[in-house]
Amino acid sequence: MSGALLSIQDVAVELPTPRGNLRAVDRVNLTLEAGRTLGVVGESGCGKTMLSRAILQLLPKKARLSGRVMFAGQDLARLEPESLRKLRGRDLAVVFQDPMTSLNPVLTIGTQLMETIQEHLELDAAAAKKRSIELLTAVGIPAPEQRLTQYPHQCSGGMRQRIAIAIALSCEPKLLIADEPTTALDVTIQAQILDLLAREQRRRHMAMILITHDLGVVAGRADEVAVMYAGRVVERAPTPALFKRMHMPYTEALLAAIPKLETAPHTPLPAISGRPPDPTRPVPGCSFAPRCRYAAGRCHQAKPDLSAAETAGHFYACFHPIRMAEGIGA
Repeated sequence: MSGALLSIQDVAVELPTPRGNLRAVDRVNLTLEAGRTLGVVGESGCGKTMLSRAILQLLPKKARLSGRVMFAGQDLARLEPESLRKLRGRDLAVVFQDPMTSLNPVLTIGTQLMETIQEHLELDAAAAKKRSIELLTAVGIPAPEQRLTQYPHQCSGGMRQRIAIAIALSCEPKLLIADEPTTALDVTIQAQILDLLAREQRRRHMAMILITHDLGVVAGRADEVAVMYAGRVVERAPTPALFKRMHMPYTEALLAAIPKLETAPHTPLPAISGRPPDPTRPVPGCSFAPRCRYAAGRCHQAKPDLSAAETAGHFYACFHPIRMAEGIGA
């Protein structure tokens, strides 16, 4: 899509290990337009975070990246380190899943906020401090001027994540990557953080990639969802279309694992049987076949490509797609 802010084209990431090459991301193609939100969903180890690191060009030193990551007309994989450094924080920002490790424990909140603002916006100390206070206020931090003098350990987990979001938003980025931004937080704080991200995304008209293992998180907050398994995108669709008529058995299994309010207490949650495949030992067929209740002979012999569904923009990689009627399995 030529008008896309971000275009990921046939991106693969391989990591050398003592057991052989590990393909963490396997030929992923995605696009994202300005002002839109893309949800990337999957189990731990499916390649979500490695894909985000490929976009940010923050891969491990020995990682091998192929394909193109086009951002605002530039191929990030071919930019010089200094150009990348200027781009990150200014136009391309990230909120990591653990705010305690993403914030520097020996620097005050004010120093970390002002450092980013002064580096990228070239404001003097007084202007940077004023903007820092405005940002902390915008993300719901009480007594923001006092917080500037405090250290991360003096703030709660929810506060630290809000501060991390304030730093990410400080330079009005065009794209924000939120990598499991609520993992370390309790349920009520999770909702507040997700609502905050959605509000700021709309207000600033920035694009956002929301990475999570929970389909429930993206249900009302993403315009489009990409479901990943074993490094590949196995289903991609506009959010309403995905929940109305999903085709990939893995997507169905992820949705079934979400707790439901109407379920009786102590009812065991449905679990996906088996284990994800060993990424250093690729299987010849569909990676999900050993765990899939619909798998047949062909599924163990060849990998399905993404096929177009009946709804525009909906694609799935499955030889035996689920036939859904208004969101209910037929």
